[in-house]
Amino acid sequence: MTATIRSPVLPEAPVLAAGFAAAAWLDVSGEVRLLPPAEAARLVASARPVLCHGPATARRLGVERFAAYDLLELFAFVRPARFCLPTPRGLAEALGLPAPRSLEDEVVTLHGARRALLAELAATTPEPRLSRIAWTMARGGWAWGPAVLGTLGLESDAGDRGSGLDVWRKLPEWQDYAPQPPPGAEAVEAGEARRRLAELLGEGAEARPQQADYASAAAAAFAPRVAEGEPQFVLAEAGTGVGKTLGYIAPASLWAERNDGTVWISTFTRNLQHQIDGELDRLYPTRSRKIEKTVIRKGRENYLCLLNYEEAARSLLTRAGDAVPLGLVARWASATRDGDIAGGDFPGWLVDLVGRNRSLGLADRRGECIYSACEHYRKCFIERSIRRARRASIVIANHALTMIQAARAGEGEKDLPTRYIFDEGHHLFDAADGAFAGHLTGMEAAELRRWLIGADSGRMRGLKRRVADLVAGDRPAAEALQAILENARVLAGEGWLRRVSEGAPIGALERFLLEVRTLVRARARSSDGPHGMEADCAAPPEAMLSRSAALAAALDGLLRPMRDLARRLAARLAEEAETMDTPTRQRIEAIVRGLNVRAELEIAGWRDMLAGLGSPTPAQFVDWFGIERIDGRDFDIGFYRHWIDPTRPFISTVAEPAHGVLVTSATLTDGQSDDAGDWAAAEARTGARHLPSSIRVRVASPFDYPNQTRILVVRDIDKRDPDQVASAYQALFLASGGGGLGIFTAIERLRAVHRRVAADLDSAGLPLLAQHVDGLSTGTLVDIFRAEEDACLLGTDAVRDGVDVPGRSLRLIVFDRVPWPRPTILHRARKAGFGGTDYDDGLTRLRLKQAFGRLIRRSSDRGVFVLLDRAFPSRLAGAFPEGVEVRRAGLAEAVALTRDFLARERPPAHAPEN
Repeated sequence: MTATIRSPVLPEAPVLAAGFAAAAWLDVSGEVRLLPPAEAARLVASARPVLCHGPATARRLGVERFAAYDLLELFAFVRPARFCLPTPRGLAEALGLPAPRSLEDEVVTLHGARRALLAELAATTPEPRLSRIAWTMARGGWAWGPAVLGTLGLESDAGDRGSGLDVWRKLPEWQDYAPQPPPGAEAVEAGEARRRLAELLGEGAEARPQQADYASAAAAAFAPRVAEGEPQFVLAEAGTGVGKTLGYIAPASLWAERNDGTVWISTFTRNLQHQIDGELDRLYPTRSRKIEKTVIRKGRENYLCLLNYEEAARSLLTRAGDAVPLGLVARWASATRDGDIAGGDFPGWLVDLVGRNRSLGLADRRGECIYSACEHYRKCFIERSIRRARRASIVIANHALTMIQAARAGEGEKDLPTRYIFDEGHHLFDAADGAFAGHLTGMEAAELRRWLIGADSGRMRGLKRRVADLVAGDRPAAEALQAILENARVLAGEGWLRRVSEGAPIGALERFLLEVRTLVRARARSSDGPHGMEADCAAPPEAMLSRSAALAAALDGLLRPMRDLARRLAARLAEEAETMDTPTRQRIEAIVRGLNVRAELEIAGWRDMLAGLGSPTPAQFVDWFGIERIDGRDFDIGFYRHWIDPTRPFISTVAEPAHGVLVTSATLTDGQSDDAGDWAAAEARTGARHLPSSIRVRVASPFDYPNQTRILVVRDIDKRDPDQVASAYQALFLASGGGGLGIFTAIERLRAVHRRVAADLDSAGLPLLAQHVDGLSTGTLVDIFRAEEDACLLGTDAVRDGVDVPGRSLRLIVFDRVPWPRPTILHRARKAGFGGTDYDDGLTRLRLKQAFGRLIRRSSDRGVFVLLDRAFPSRLAGAFPEGVEVRRAGLAEAVALTRDFLARERPPAHAPEN
């Protein structure tokens, strides 16, 4: 029997590629025209073009999003769970097409990409589910629907055979295993770590003495613990280029194999998680072995919830427009590695195209899971991840999850690891600050209300749905549940912010928030700026004290039945131990854990904060009232409590129960002139000073910074004048020929520069990307920047921390001003507790050191670091490598030096990336 050979069915449509200064238009006759953006905007009003990334294209044309054939949607359908940069060049690379070099080339590339993707689809065998998904999307108005159906050879409606969105039916079930025994305690010797590293690098690898020294030093974290509460705690600073990832994987993998245990590697950024995952290919070269031995572990809010997805799919009768996003999610869910919709193999640009509600919003973002009561429980992505992590040798996680899991140990959390590696250890302080803080705010209270009662509108499942069958026939438990549902109405409900802003609050919580808002606006420096406002808690007025007392009493009325229900359900575990099935036991354990966490870590903490209002704040904390804002609009109001030193709870909850902890980074120390002071500051920021002892390790970078870099401070630019700052950025980016990263300390200054320079840089052939402007995720922006050698990128702290761009794609970094810490109430308290001006200087040196570390990632890299702030004090120069001169120059001289230095021949040497 001869297979049917199908031809792709191409829609007859023009093709559009847009920049800030011009746009290219390929009409249906094959003519390519270069147009002003305004002319292209006029054309798209009457023609549906083929393009790449509709929202970004519309922003470049200065119009609202318009109807189009978006090639990224077609790519996501044809190649689900596959990587592609959301640019014409990215599509060309993914599809094996010639790389475009101009706007005119880009429209030709997009035309070729359309043909290539549909030809690939024509070559596939259209299995029934694919066909049904295609029909569902076409009926929902998908632009590509007719072309896809024609290409698949589908001539009759397959709707009577289902939508095809029920992807959960084909997913495999996870399996349970017996509990793992505790790990052994055999040590890893320094020499063994060196030998394992050599095995990972392979025969004939270049000698890397710094990396071997680092691996042997890291082995100390895997020695047996000798006293309870005293882990083997190693602080290891590895200069950029040492290759610390493989350096710590070497002893960690040896310890896991030898002791049948698990090592958790925790990071601050997703980028590093994926880098570590890639390096583990050396340890586990086969896919099956790697899946067995490693797992990337994230919180529930990162994974597609199959129940949420099913409920969304069943709503298509009333929300037909959701067919396109849900169809693309269905295609992805059938191919995903692990169901991570927030940062795994789900393309970040797909969120831009289909919206957050029908992508990230399908995750369990509010703790609404009903566990084994869910019909998809045995196929749940997060439950599969949790079980894999229990049996894995290496678990890659993030700092927030690692700390929260440890903090919940007292609430029933099990299976805590005994060995940790905290990479990006310079972020431990900030991560702990977020994990162990108390925020009594409208948003937090509204989230808790939804968890308890359910949403006033929408799909949110409340506590009653999760436990009703478990308390049936148990009168005390049923009464506790009813009391919870009644008393939870004290919390902020939907529309709380509008009511509070209008002075019409409902309930004790909203009335308290109105008092907070009034006080903050009375005491804050300004009430009409773009940033959030805050005020001290000292001397609260009598009206606020009255409202806080009423709210504390109401919260206590909610706390009691939550504790009662948790105790009653926990008692069932003991009473029915011999007869209760495993899924029910696991479900009850999860519900008890959820009740305890919210009762003890949230409600009890809020009640205690309120009870102390009007009295001095406990010495270890700092309290304040605040109004949070985005672009000048209020979005939250609350009462905040933070540890002055958040490493105290980090040490007590994470480090002390562990047996070994490695904290590592290229920037643990901030570059003080006094080495002892440098390490003392590092121990303060990581919490090591709260332990009896720790081991300090420093391995220098192999890079030749005096020859590979230049540092310039521009002395004739007024940093307060946006025109001067924009002119400086434009001149420097042109001098470098692109590859420039602009880092800003405020979003509004970033946007001001972007408005002034985007079109001119675009005309010069230097694409300009910008966080908070382009509407793309930070990770996607960095991916594009990495791939486009002559692109430039503007960003804030998140870009600074997330950029890992070796080679010429990053050859210039320009800081708009010295990155001093923001003078908040929290910072004021920490400045008083950590050394005054020295604390400010240390934080600022760290930020400069971290930013400079992005510049050189290989021995062949060259780069220039520029500060547009003539007030840069010389005492901060310790942030930069020894031997590199900090040169002060006028803008014209800085431009000439940048152009000359980057034009020189690059050295041919090689070194590992960090």
